[in-house]
Amino acid sequence: MQLTIDQSTLICRLLADASRQRILLLLEAEALSVAEITKITQLSQGRVSTHLSRLRSAGLVSDERIQNVRHFRANVLDDEDPAARLWQTLRARIDDQLAEMDRERAREAVRRRHAGTSWAETVAGRMERHYSPGRGWEANARALLSLVELGDVLDIGSGDGVVPELLIDRTRSMTCVDISPAVLKAARARLHEDPRARFLQADMNALPLAAESFDQVLLMHALTYTRTPRRVITSASRLLRPGGTLLIATLDAHNHSLAEESFDHLNRGMSPHDLRDALQSAQLNVGWCDVACQEGRPPYFKVVVARAEKPR
Repeated sequence: MQLTIDQSTLICRLLADASRQRILLLLEAEALSVAEITKITQLSQGRVSTHLSRLRSAGLVSDERIQNVRHFRANVLDDEDPAARLWQTLRARIDDQLAEMDRERAREAVRRRHAGTSWAETVAGRMERHYSPGRGWEANARALLSLVELGDVLDIGSGDGVVPELLIDRTRSMTCVDISPAVLKAARARLHEDPRARFLQADMNALPLAAESFDQVLLMHALTYTRTPRRVITSASRLLRPGGTLLIATLDAHNHSLAEESFDHLNRGMSPHDLRDALQSAQLNVGWCDVACQEGRPPYFKVVVARAEKPR
């Protein structure tokens, strides 16, 4: 979306106010009423209402009724909205003690609001964001994996073995490939010399493996570490047996240099459209290819997941 100078100036003025920034940071954590925001920030109710009105008009705040009381929540994930994009840029750099104190007061306000209700009722609709004994993502994933048998699996760019450790009990063999000997050493330690585990130090761009050797090939956040992701996908297709599956998770195309500077990425992700095209060019049948999730903190990276099968 292109802006006039006047429109750009209005957005900058909107976010140049310290109280509005404080309220946005607060509403990223919890949905709160005007009364709760007023108590937490010690701003007057009139000022809070005015700030919320302006933020809502700009599309940065939305509201909903909870137990017949209007609550407000930050709405800052729309990459097409200029105000949201500017806020994301600013938010990535903000580390403020007062904002952290506000968030703690917000958590206490929500606890008081829900006094006398069950834990599940207090987090209904947001349960995955809250701790509950034994209900972590790893526990759920391990339980669900009992539904599958994976055969011979190749994990390209396996890192220190987090994914292989999770899957190995459901495989006939698990081959871990990484270019770093230090990382592979850590993977060996993590997998405790499991006899099903195999380790290969190699460049994903030139894998010395026989064609049609694997039932499943994984590229879990590996494609951002190559300048030629399409070539890696074609190589992965070659290694699959007929009927085998390629599973990919990678960053959606983005414009954030942070990933390259901090995590040694060599490209800025692939859009679902480009990833689907690469899979089809590698003669694979695409079953799924889309954005699967978006991170809840700046810069709000999106993750694309794709599943494709080699024809029989």
